[in-house]
Amino acid sequence: MKLTSSIGPARVRSGYLLIEWLVYLGVITVILGLALGAFYRCWDYSKALHYATDDINTALHAGERWRADIRNATGRIILETTPEGERVRIPRGTGEVVYQFNAGEVHRQGAASGFFELLLPAVSGSQMVAETRGPVAAWRWELELTPRRKETRLPLKFTFEAAAPPTP
Repeated sequence: MKLTSSIGPARVRSGYLLIEWLVYLGVITVILGLALGAFYRCWDYSKALHYATDDINTALHAGERWRADIRNATGRIILETTPEGERVRIPRGTGEVVYQFNAGEVHRQGAASGFFELLLPAVSGSQMVAETRGPVAAWRWELELTPRRKETRLPLKFTFEAAAPPTP
């Protein structure tokens, strides 16, 4: 009497394929995990780049608006330091344009309107300085924006310069 084994070549092969399948599944899981981590890191950097370009665009528009106000001044520009912050008064026609920096924000009050509008919301430093360059009264605005991310390597610093018209 010959005993036959219940484990045939087909069963041994199927067990080997199951172990092989589990190894492949583990490798694919590791690869997908690394790919998703890279994707989310790129997504996060893309959002940070988008926010930085928005901040740069806002700062450039504010600087150009400030330069236009300086160029259109009709009298002597006055720089005041108050307990609330720095304030620059630019005479324009019958009224004046006021730029004010306090509590990390730059506000602008137009000549026609009686209220301050928020010009730049997240500012870590702002300084407006009068410079005399021969017969020309020049103004310089040093501006530094607060980064939205802690890992930001380059601070967003801007310098705007404008020449005021000669005062009578």
